[in-house]
Amino acid sequence: MCEGEKSGFMVRQYTFGKETGENEDGRSELVVFIPEILNSQYGTYVWPCAVVLAQYVWFHRRELTGKKILEIGAGVSLPGVVAAKCGGEVILSDSAELPQCLENCHQSCQMNGILEVPVIGLTWGNIAPDLLALPPLDIILGSDVFYEPEDFEDVLSSVYFLMQKSSQAQFWTSYQVRSTNWSIEDLLYKWDLKCTDVPLMTFDAHSPHLAGSDLPGRHTVKMMIITANNI
Repeated sequence: MCEGEKSGFMVRQYTFGKETGENEDGRSELVVFIPEILNSQYGTYVWPCAVVLAQYVWFHRRELTGKKILEIGAGVSLPGVVAAKCGGEVILSDSAELPQCLENCHQSCQMNGILEVPVIGLTWGNIAPDLLALPPLDIILGSDVFYEPEDFEDVLSSVYFLMQKSSQAQFWTSYQVRSTNWSIEDLLYKWDLKCTDVPLMTFDAHSPHLAGSDLPGRHTVKMMIITANNI
């Protein structure tokens, strides 16, 4: 997975599909390169949840061509990059208050040859011009965005707002179980949303060495799909 260091970055390689061999669409694997800043935090490296969500994106790649996709809290953007490489019309976003995270999105796009992908600053819970200007979306991606409990409602309120433009949109999100006391159930009810748990084995994400990474195997990671309650 480790490819070497350059200008303060560690470039890591993630290979999707290698374990399962040739697939129905004739693509046996997808290789993605992600630049990480060492000894830093949050959006500067790949978290276990990002690998699981990226695997879900890869598993459903045949559904992505031409779909409007937004990744929130993208950081180094592994799921969004995979979606773009699989034919999705992707927009990457992270907090407008964290320019380094936005630069990370650009770096990942450049490293994978997807220079046409827009990168915008979106701060959860804020109705900003860039949020208002977004087109109706088919899919919202978010890995480990349920990290700080004080952010949970801001995340869901932003997702709710985006789903007002497209009630059929789905929020694909992975999260790491850190406390049994943390729950979004009440917030889902408040914002008229519902979620469906997706077992990891249903999209080949239960391997301890997923995409060439052993990160997910060291943690308890869950996957769920959030939609508007009237769907």
